[in-house]
Amino acid sequence: MKVAVTSVGTDLDSMIDERFGRSSYFIIADTDSDEFEVFENEGLSSAHGTGVQVAQFIAEKGVQAIITGKIGPNAIKVLKESGIDVFIANSMTVRQALANFLEGKLEKISGATTGQHNK
Repeated sequence: MKVAVTSVGTDLDSMIDERFGRSSYFIIADTDSDEFEVFENEGLSSAHGTGVQVAQFIAEKGVQAIITGKIGPNAIKVLKESGIDVFIANSMTVRQALANFLEGKLEKISGATTGQHNK
């Protein structure tokens, strides 16, 4: 299973970036092979629509779940339409978030956790 995590850095010991659309990096981990890829958020400098652009990018990568701190209504709509589950985690490393995900300890959400224009 491919799981994406928003991250402030480029490795599993980096802290989660609590911002979905404005996350610095995305770490996509394959929970079956224990391998991961790191992607810089190329939409970070966009003025508008960043959350939607990022959600589309995540969907194109074949991700089945995303772990983040906060997510807006437009981004979560795109993720839900793509069949991607959204989980909330804060104040932990990417490695901890993935472990908690695999143990079923993260909260799955179905709606936005922040307003449309919050960063």
